Amino acid sequence: SESNSRRAVNRGYLGGLLRLYQDWHHNDISNNYIYIRRGLLLCLKHITNVQLGRETFLGSQGMEILFTSIQDCLLCKNLDPIITTVTQILRKCYPKEPLPVATVRSSYSFPLPGNAKAEPPCKGSEGDYESDGEEEAEKDLDNEDVESKEEDYDLETDVNKLRSRPMLDQPEEELGQYEAMCPELSHNFQELESESEEEKSLEDRTESLPSTPSHFIPSATSVKHPNYRWRNQSVTEMGPDPREKDFKIPQQSWTKKEKCRWDPIDEKRDTVEAAQDADSCEGEDPARSHTLTLRSLPKEAAWYKKMFYPECETLIDPSPGGKPESSDTVTNLLEKHQGDIPFHSPHFYIAEAKRVKSIPDYKDLAFPDFWGHQPPPYSKPMLERKYGVQRNKVLDDIRRLIQPGDVIGRTVFDLDEPSHSSPGAPGCLTFFSKFESGNLRKAIQMREFEYDLIMNADVNSNQHHQWFYFEVRDMKLAVPYRFNIINCEKFNSQFNYGMQLVMYSVKEALQGRPRWLRAGHDICYYKNHYSCSAAAGGGVRGKCYYTLTFSIKFPHKDDVCYLAYHYPYTYSTMMSHLDILEQNRNPKKVYWRQQTLCQTLGGNPCPLLTITAMPDSKKRDDLEQFCNRPYVFLMARVHPGESNASWVMKGTLEFLVSSDPIADLLRKCFIFKIVPMLNPDGVING
Repeated sequence: SESNSRRAVNRGYLGGLLRLYQDWHHNDISNNYIYIRRGLLLCLKHITNVQLGRETFLGSQGMEILFTSIQDCLLCKNLDPIITTVTQILRKCYPKEPLPVATVRSSYSFPLPGNAKAEPPCKGSEGDYESDGEEEAEKDLDNEDVESKEEDYDLETDVNKLRSRPMLDQPEEELGQYEAMCPELSHNFQELESESEEEKSLEDRTESLPSTPSHFIPSATSVKHPNYRWRNQSVTEMGPDPREKDFKIPQQSWTKKEKCRWDPIDEKRDTVEAAQDADSCEGEDPARSHTLTLRSLPKEAAWYKKMFYPECETLIDPSPGGKPESSDTVTNLLEKHQGDIPFHSPHFYIAEAKRVKSIPDYKDLAFPDFWGHQPPPYSKPMLERKYGVQRNKVLDDIRRLIQPGDVIGRTVFDLDEPSHSSPGAPGCLTFFSKFESGNLRKAIQMREFEYDLIMNADVNSNQHHQWFYFEVRDMKLAVPYRFNIINCEKFNSQFNYGMQLVMYSVKEALQGRPRWLRAGHDICYYKNHYSCSAAAGGGVRGKCYYTLTFSIKFPHKDDVCYLAYHYPYTYSTMMSHLDILEQNRNPKKVYWRQQTLCQTLGGNPCPLLTITAMPDSKKRDDLEQFCNRPYVFLMARVHPGESNASWVMKGTLEFLVSSDPIADLLRKCFIFKIVPMLNPDGVING
């Protein structure tokens, strides 16, 4: 009990227990009395459940005594009961600290409508980091199964609630306000008049890349509906919709095997025009466009020159540090791009990325998003975790506390205070994250090959840390670097069950292998000693943080690599993908319309797509069949940190506009309304 624990401390028993434990440990050479030794440890564990016990334990050199005692036990599996209990005591008594940031609030703030300015940051250094009655239900660290205290609000158990409601949930006349979302119901399909005219106009239209559509959907209060009609009424001839985007795409026939192939000459012409379009956009609306530079290539460019430019050894001058590449280098890169990545064009990507509005006002392009990537050449099994790895990582953290001789503690990257970081120090990695979807707030070199990393919270928030995506360079070859992301929040993670992060190597990409690959070993996820006060933690007292730790051997010396939580999928990737899909669909069969659902708070258009089959003709029956098709709504990327949703949506879109017979049938049966990215600002700002 807590009262007995306090009584034991006040009577000086804790020091006696430590001496008893040391005596048994030294004399039980044959390990015949493991349970007596563990019994003494359990007494210490109960006593250290109270704050007074933890303070006395630290003052009695308990951390050093227990840590030293188990160093010769780690290789003996029979001693696991001892090692586990000691590790639990050490982790619990590790003094709580605030995160090494000025404030736990996000580095990015955004003034919301109705607020004069963004909320002030709350400091992370206030308040208690201990609570006197804190008790931890510690379990075996390698089989940790901490139950979430949160309610399973998303698990539905009442089957009746899952059934469709028989009645409308709003008056039928209110459906009129959604008319602006369904312009296809009032489309007159004049393009069906004459196939020969269509083919001629298509030839004319292939010469220029369509500019990004900006059909803004008005609210119900701001628009009347003179052309509104119910589904069962035929569409009358109203003349072409002035907002309707023309089909400017040559016909393409797709099969499953060859998803997307276009004439490289046409592609080059299109991409040049795409760049011109982007330039013209800049002229029209400077607020919508800005200059972007590609992140620099690896420093030692000799291998690159030899591979790509044997005729000219002085063409590329390696950029010192992390300076962005010149436009000449980008042009040379684009000429060498093989164009073998389905549904991706670096030219289209640049044109879209220039229009993106971000809170940090990004000036840099991350190489993987610009260059694109191919799927891995083989499937990879889940990572098998070595026995004891989690416990060993916890003990390694404790070693940093009690044996700090090799601890460096140097900040090498800081989003909040760029002047306080010291990148480019000898033997030190260089970090960067100020690009679209990037997230890394701070990097601290703790030991020669070990770095503590801190993620940035959601905009205007002090919590929600999960997504990370950053660049690292200046690495040595075949050296295992350890990275610790120290401000994770969830109780447990798939990283404890075989999941790996993903890595992209620029050198590999330029040698013809542009791939995100699963990477990392000794991966685990566990509670650490960092905490924040109730004021800083959004009202949660003594909120704890968790560490995701992993080690990586980089494939090349002085490479530029990118590490991410999952395969990144940026807003610009999505917008350029839509451009390419629209260009490569068959306009005779696929009705495609792209509107803007709304402008986000950050000023970026949120696209709304309509995909269905063109009616067979302008006959009344065909048009009625078109208008009476049921709607299917699809949405993705509600949570911006879950990029897997965008990859599912990408495949869905590619399938829906393809020539697959099932896709053709789906289009004839349904009208698909698709919001491929419901939270663009969250995706853009990482």
